[in-house]
Amino acid sequence: MATINGRYVTIEKEDLGFDVDITQQPVEREIDVSDHVQCKARTLSLSGLVTGDQAAEIHRYLIETNDKGKIVQYTGRSTFRGLMSGFSSSRDYNIANGFTFSMTLTEVHFGNASYVVNLPTPVKVQAAPVVNSGVKQTKENKNNPASTPKKTSTSAAKGK
Repeated sequence: MATINGRYVTIEKEDLGFDVDITQQPVEREIDVSDHVQCKARTLSLSGLVTGDQAAEIHRYLIETNDKGKIVQYTGRSTFRGLMSGFSSSRDYNIANGFTFSMTLTEVHFGNASYVVNLPTPVKVQAAPVVNSGVKQTKENKNNPASTPKKTSTSAAKGK
């Protein structure tokens, strides 16, 4: 028995995918020259079935997990952690109390956010917030049309 986030499923087939991008440059004769290889995200395609009293709850959970983009931990013949990038299910006369399904899990990596506090001093100075936004023009006084607009500094206006 395999599990998807702790829920038991019967898996008939697992297909692991290890795709790469290979850049190629054309040359005058013979075949193109390949000069770079970059790994794509790994994928795991599953097909199986769920039967029993919990089948409806597991089906609802799998659809919810797919729709909300939750991370899935799969444990079976292989162990895989990723997002569901495809899910389909079907019901027919062969399985009275459950459903068959197929899904694709895709490996994901999450980057860490860099904070200004953790940056080195030269970079921190460049990332500091703007304190003075320049000179702003005040609105004209409606009661006295002869008055001219005055320019005030933002830092001076804050002190008033």
